[in-house]
Formats: sequence, structure tokens, C-alpha cells
Amino acid sequence: MRIVIQRVQKASVTIGNCVKSCIGKGYLILVGIEDCDTKEDADWLLRKVIGLRVFDDENHVMNLSIKDVGGEILVISQFTLFASYKKGNRPSWLRAAKHDISIPLYEYFCKRMSEELGKDVGTGEFGADMKVELLNDGPVTICMDTKNKE
Repeated sequence: MRIVIQRVQKASVTIGNCVKSCIGKGYLILVGIEDCDTKEDADWLLRKVIGLRVFDDENHVMNLSIKDVGGEILVISQFTLFASYKKGNRPSWLRAAKHDISIPLYEYFCKRMSEELGKDVGTGEFGADMKVELLNDGPVTICMDTKNKE
């Protein structure tokens, strides 16, 4: 699994002309899943996300977690995180998991993230054409991949 975390002041996802989810201060997380990913990968990522200390404390030092600041999370599926661009200029997404693997794992990740955060997590709609808006805070953007746990 691969994620991109962006610390945001606010973020939203719109499908059609309807806002599906919106959050205030917190994280916008883009999630890519490949065939070999498991619930253990999702659990490892969620522990890292919940424990990540990238919010400023009273001394303006990034020392606080999402739970410390009462932040919110918006999780968006993004198969393009596994784009292969080695041949030519048109990316291939062969490494991205098919729906039978990616949908249950995405849903598991969102459910567990909500449980760990102690509040509902905003989501997009798997496979939909989504318009994502965000106001990146910092900017702070962090990439994590379960293939690089060490």
C-alpha cells in the first residue's frame, strides 16, 4: 500500500455536483493499493498515520499528532499512485489492485482509521470521477509505502 498524506486546513471531495465529504484541519490521505497488499499493511499504515507528529505545538515545533489536535481525516482511493511510467509517456496502472482486492482493503483501512481516530473519517467513492479540493497547510506532504517499512 502506498499513501500520500497532506496536512490540510480544509479539504473536500465532490462527485457530480454534490460534496460527498469535507473536513477542517487534519489530513487528506490518498491511498493506492496493489494486489499483494494485506490488512497487515493497512494496520501498519494507520498506526503510522495516527502517531505521526506533524502539527505544531505551542512552540511552533511539529510535535503533535492528529489526535492531539482533534483533527479530521479524508481518505481518497487513488490507483494512479501505482503508475508505471518507464515505457513511453502514457502511464500504465498494471500494479494497481483490481476491485476485488482494493475495495475491501480500502474500506477496511477507512473503518479502522475511523476507529483509531475516534470519529468518522470522510471518504470519496471508489471508482468515481472525484474532484478533490484542499488547502495544504505548510505545505506538509508525506509519502508512505508499506514496501519501505524499515
